[in-house]
Amino acid sequence: MKCGLEIHVQLETNSKLFCDCPTNYKDEPANTNICPVCLNQPGAKPYPTNEKALENALTIALMLNCKIDQNITYFMRKHYDYPDLPSGYQRTSVPIGYEGDLNGIRIREIHMEEDPGQFKPDHGIVDFNRSGIPLVEIVTEPDIHSPEEARTFLKELIRVLNYSESARGEGSMRADVNISIEGGKRAEIKNINSIKGAYKALQFEMIRQKNLLKRGVEIKQETRAYLESQMITVAMRSKEDADDYRFIPDPDLPPIEVNDNQIHTVAEVMPEAPHHKVERFMEQYNIDEESAKVLTSELELANAYEEVTKDIDSKFAALWMRDELKRVLTYNKFSFVDSKITPYNIIELLKLLQNKEITTKSGQRIIENMPNNSKTPKEIAEELGLIGVVKKDETVEAAKQAINENSNAVEDYKKGQKASLNFLVGQVMKLTRGKADPGETVKILKNILDN
Repeated sequence: MKCGLEIHVQLETNSKLFCDCPTNYKDEPANTNICPVCLNQPGAKPYPTNEKALENALTIALMLNCKIDQNITYFMRKHYDYPDLPSGYQRTSVPIGYEGDLNGIRIREIHMEEDPGQFKPDHGIVDFNRSGIPLVEIVTEPDIHSPEEARTFLKELIRVLNYSESARGEGSMRADVNISIEGGKRAEIKNINSIKGAYKALQFEMIRQKNLLKRGVEIKQETRAYLESQMITVAMRSKEDADDYRFIPDPDLPPIEVNDNQIHTVAEVMPEAPHHKVERFMEQYNIDEESAKVLTSELELANAYEEVTKDIDSKFAALWMRDELKRVLTYNKFSFVDSKITPYNIIELLKLLQNKEITTKSGQRIIENMPNNSKTPKEIAEELGLIGVVKKDETVEAAKQAINENSNAVEDYKKGQKASLNFLVGQVMKLTRGKADPGETVKILKNILDN
């Protein structure tokens, strides 16, 4: 399998690409964020290109390690007929960035486009609120060889776009997937609006093409649509080539020159790319690659980790933020930025652990109560009665009581069923109201049971 992706994502701007209409179309009634320019009415001429959109596209290109084309940049008219395109053409720029790379997948080119409107055939209507919103299109080389690779790449790309603060991320993503199996021609799949959709579409199309080749049926070069509700692809039309779009330079738009000063300015203010941050975290904080990837999965989480390490050992902080904090956020379906957890909350919790004011088990219970709680970790601990760690002799007494009250578990342990030890640890934790140290409890139980 060979697969290349064409990913379209809306750029983060307040106004459209060639007019002053706002881009907050989702919360507005249909066909209200419009003007004669974004409706391409006769005589209405586009404004000069939105400068913020160009800066955002340059930021994304640089974060994806692209070379920047410093020749004159201009927009082309890409002709095709569709109800959401009133002019009969879409404006798309020549490449701004080229020959980039993201985790071994080559980026062929990056350019800007104007978004068309939204055609809703099931309702028989077109909403032009979206028409003219600036897009960035990222085109990869056919370096992807499985649906799993495509999913991993898209996740990493969305992470880069989120870090860039220049694009609207997966919520505005639309992808076209080009796929071929050795011995067959290429199919392009459209209507993919999510990472999960791209994965499912590739799975189906790979199997479909393999089955055709096995039966000796020729695979046609065509455009297919992904039907998300059925998780299948269906034929739309024969695949167009570039000549079919009759590209011509747009005579209504002035050309743009991207100079060294502009590139330097963008490079100076743009955020650190996540794949570069992973490498820095590993070196600066002496943590493993897996921890660095988890901690940089969100920009806000990465920033919080760097804040926490000013007061807490970097490895200890990474362990708790990678395992316990991320576990709780994932379970509650929170991103870090949407939770009420702050770096100062994390520092307070980790200091309680380091000072042995609470046990590991208590720390886990406290962090489970933190995502949607305005109270501090210490306040939560006091409310739940978790402050304090019992002394060793109290743990020994609790262990003896647990052994005396659970003879079946003791017998199972002596028969070699080591899992019964976990049950006994749980009983000790109950007796001590979670204030016994789990590691110390295991040692005490083993010492009693093995002698």
